[in-house]
Amino acid sequence: MHGSAFAPIKIPAEVWGREDSREILKNRDVAGLFKLAAKYAGASQVDIGAATGMSQGRVSRISRHQSHITELDVYERIATGLGLPDHARMLFGLAPLDTASPTGNQDDHHQEQSEELTARIEAAAAIDPTMVMILTTDTNNLRLMDRRLGGIAIADKMRAQISHVEDAHRHAVRPGIRAQLAHVLAETASLAGWQAIHTGALNDAWNHYEHAKAAAREADDPALIAYVSGEQAYVLMELGRPAEGTELLQYIHATYRDRIPARLRTWMSAAEAEGAAILGDETTCRTALEQAAALLPDGDADPDMPYLSVNAHHLARWRGSCLVRFGDPGTVEDLRSALAGMDGTYNRAESGVRCDLGHALLARGEPDAAQPHIQRAQHLATMTGSSRQRRRVEELARAVSRSLR
Repeated sequence: MHGSAFAPIKIPAEVWGREDSREILKNRDVAGLFKLAAKYAGASQVDIGAATGMSQGRVSRISRHQSHITELDVYERIATGLGLPDHARMLFGLAPLDTASPTGNQDDHHQEQSEELTARIEAAAAIDPTMVMILTTDTNNLRLMDRRLGGIAIADKMRAQISHVEDAHRHAVRPGIRAQLAHVLAETASLAGWQAIHTGALNDAWNHYEHAKAAAREADDPALIAYVSGEQAYVLMELGRPAEGTELLQYIHATYRDRIPARLRTWMSAAEAEGAAILGDETTCRTALEQAAALLPDGDADPDMPYLSVNAHHLARWRGSCLVRFGDPGTVEDLRSALAGMDGTYNRAESGVRCDLGHALLARGEPDAAQPHIQRAQHLATMTGSSRQRRRVEELARAVSRSLR
């Protein structure tokens, strides 16, 4: 942690008066601040990490826009570590340190803040239901692109969308519009969380889901609250804490079961089955899968839940992924059915299906049949930038190679 052993990085005072620096501060562009520290103070990533209480790895990820900061205390540490003067702190959205001894131009800064806030509120006031629909469409388009290309390929677009929706929501005054923007923000932040899970940025994923839950509560949408809370359970599973993840899923399902649509209850039950499979609890896993199948409605999706796609083929994929852990002989057919039902738009999901199918064929003593599925899964995992899938595929590829020797 940063302490008295590290002096703040000294960035020349005149830098903070530059227009580009002021824009960096207004936008809370931490990567931009780190560039200023490197350019004007000669600070390395190690220096910045020591001054701000972060690891060099996180400084590097932030600098490459691969990590997103949401915690106020981290912004405070950055401001302190980089030695931001009070007028820069205020542009950065933080309180000045010396409130008792006003500087000669403090009134100007207060006036500037008032003008900036007025401008942002007026800009948000221009947002009407049509604009909300456009923002919703933009998030839906990003979701489709994510399925095909993965989160890394659209990272810049995602950051811009979150920033745009978040700023509009923060400064919206009319309750109806604000609630609609909260709904868009929850969906967008949840998508960002799922992308972060696949790239292995689990702390970022957790923070995205916390953000999404807060927005979903303001939107007062039980289905959305249940969904983003359920997705957050996958962060726990990826952390090697499947018991806590499964417990969370069961709690959410029990709490919201009477207030959410059948398709979402299908998703919740299938997710519970996945958690139970990871824990090696075959009985609970099968019971949850049976419940998911019983709840599944007709069709592929519900218009009110564009973030959720669950149909018979998806459920077959889930069933195969779970039961392959128990050597179920029907797993291969489940996974082949799921693969046949894919329409070519779920590239990251297809990687997972082929990985599970390769696993099932290998368990059945058919490494030659497993190999092409593993190779295709590896290609798709690389294409979509999913380190989560890539780890599974690489482990399985080694097992297939051993079997073919």
